[in-house]
Amino acid sequence: MKRLSLFLATVAALTVSTNAMSALAVGAKAPEFTTRGAMAGKTFTLTLSHQLKRGPVVLYFFPKAFTPGCSAEAREFADNIDKFKAAGATVIGMSADPVDDLVAFSTKECAGKFAVASAGPDIVSGYDVALKMRPGMTDRTSYVISPAGRIAFVHSEMNYANHVKATLAAVEAMKQQ
Repeated sequence: MKRLSLFLATVAALTVSTNAMSALAVGAKAPEFTTRGAMAGKTFTLTLSHQLKRGPVVLYFFPKAFTPGCSAEAREFADNIDKFKAAGATVIGMSADPVDDLVAFSTKECAGKFAVASAGPDIVSGYDVALKMRPGMTDRTSYVISPAGRIAFVHSEMNYANHVKATLAAVEAMKQQ
């Protein structure tokens, strides 16, 4: 418990330096959800609590599949997936896109290396990621969720450039705890 508290304090200090717009704070309980997702072109049912049984989860929300920034971010996560796995983390991309769009995105941009899932209104609301200027889309927020189901790290910034680096550093720090 001491290690988790120390880790959360360390991550909280890191989070302050980001442009976090999200209402979910470090230490908050991550909302449970079940939704449909796709990996390598195959659809499946995704439940957060099932994913957390394997270790920490990087839950990253992106505005829209096949847009330049979202495609670049997905490719960067795919390029770094072995590092996330080495740190014990599962990566899941989330957007308000329909699953049919995400099936193709999971193959082309995610290179079949991690799941992407559809964030319905309850998930968008629960994680406070509604894109205020574009209803029906999510903002770009990355959460690292501890196996205990708590928010361990938040990075919220519309520019995708630092999301992979920041979340990877957070999961690597968790592994060292």
